[in-house]
Amino acid sequence: MPETVRVGFLGSGGIARAHAYALDILKYYYVDAPSIEKAVVASPTPSSRQGFADRYGFKEAVPPEAIWDRDDLNTLYILGPNQTHTPQLLKAAALPHIQRIFVEKPIGTSVQDIRDLKALAKTDHGKTIVMGFQYLQKSPIRQALDHWRSGELGDPIHFRGEYLHSSYLDPVYRREHPDRLKPIPINGAAADLGSHVLSLLIAFLGEELLILSAAASKNFDDVPSSSDLCTTALIQDQKTGAVGTMVASRVSAGTGDRLSLEIRGTHGALIFSTDQPDSYQSFKQGSTWRKHETLSDYRPNSTFPSDYAPSGWLRALVHHHYLFLGGEPNISFVPGLIHGIRVQQLLQAIAAHILDY
Repeated sequence: MPETVRVGFLGSGGIARAHAYALDILKYYYVDAPSIEKAVVASPTPSSRQGFADRYGFKEAVPPEAIWDRDDLNTLYILGPNQTHTPQLLKAAALPHIQRIFVEKPIGTSVQDIRDLKALAKTDHGKTIVMGFQYLQKSPIRQALDHWRSGELGDPIHFRGEYLHSSYLDPVYRREHPDRLKPIPINGAAADLGSHVLSLLIAFLGEELLILSAAASKNFDDVPSSSDLCTTALIQDQKTGAVGTMVASRVSAGTGDRLSLEIRGTHGALIFSTDQPDSYQSFKQGSTWRKHETLSDYRPNSTFPSDYAPSGWLRALVHHHYLFLGGEPNISFVPGLIHGIRVQQLLQAIAAHILDY
């Protein structure tokens, strides 16, 4: 039997809910998934942490400082405010019983954080430490990365990465999320969204990226001037001389939530966008553009729901069950018996034409 993973959460916000969900469904996807015990969630607000524990199946809810007195955890998720990530990671790394640490991005918020993290990296801490850059695990990104690293498309000449939101165009949304308007680099578009783009660029281009310049676009009267809502950075790959841009925006109209990556090389190019989340495109000099359909190509192969289902399939199924089990009415088209009959009538008509009877 695999080892039981005894999990503690530091944080009970929206991203913590996503991680709780992921832990719950892991066993459905992978037959060798370990047994998971959601032992404790920690948060400063009593009602928040207890409500989270009750709803998502954590055995206990405690204030953050109490989690350091426990010796029954072997896995810790650091999911709280950005400025807590480095101090909590350093503290967790010093605990002998903690074997695995998951840290949401960004890992730090200051120059001192970077110094402390570099010092930790030089030690024999013996921990598995993973950052929350989940886009690296998307099927098309993984395949595009292997494609790029094959060398077939040559060396990079120029590149572009963008992560665009539109929600902060709404003044009500800005008022409801003041913590996310803290000064860069504690929060803001570059820390929240741009970190994902930088993660992808490092994976594709390597560790020798240099920021040549950066600027924030127009701000709003109700947003502190030190908080970036839209940042553009000019970046150079020092190894090859390639130059490109990163755009991270919370105020890009018409985008919703859009991540894209484009790399142009000496022999070809790669393009990925969440507009087409189950594929990427490549171009090889002397040929034509090719679309690579990856769907849910994960390894080891998972038969849940299937290895060919598109990425949004499961989410739609969950919502379908919500409606079936009495969820809020009139918010979506619910296909009932009449609908099923009508579909079948059309199928029968098609069959009649094909079979000529």
